[in-house]
Amino acid sequence: MASNQHHRLLLLLAAVFLLLLPSTATATAVEYCKKGRDYPVKVSGVEVVPDPVVRGEPATFKISASTDKNITKGKLVIDVTYFIFHVHSETHNLCDETSCPATGEFVLASEQTLPSFTPPGSYSITMKLLGDRNEELTCISFEFSIGFVTPVATS
Repeated sequence: MASNQHHRLLLLLAAVFLLLLPSTATATAVEYCKKGRDYPVKVSGVEVVPDPVVRGEPATFKISASTDKNITKGKLVIDVTYFIFHVHSETHNLCDETSCPATGEFVLASEQTLPSFTPPGSYSITMKLLGDRNEELTCISFEFSIGFVTPVATS
């Protein structure tokens, strides 16, 4: 009996410790590109890991979404701006970013590695999900930060 209580106390302490740790991922505020438009794919949130993004190291953008459609193919188009300057574009096959068919609730995960010479500061990403006939299934924008610290190279 004492061992069982000791085990429960350890579990409780571990749970409290995990709650006190600083989070490496935070929810990011998301806006639809066209306010009031009824997109077939609804976005419930974006998570950026790590936040802020570290130059020269991989960063993952996880988009939580849902749809009542059965999406079997499409593309994810990403545009990045720094202040008002367009700095980067890329297109991915939707089924490389999530399991297809995408239906109900699903997560798109896109990994980016920004060059070590990327200036620190605030950036904006616009992500469009296009269907197999290039119809816009959703379009969101959100901001992310690149930290001022550059990873130290070890030899």
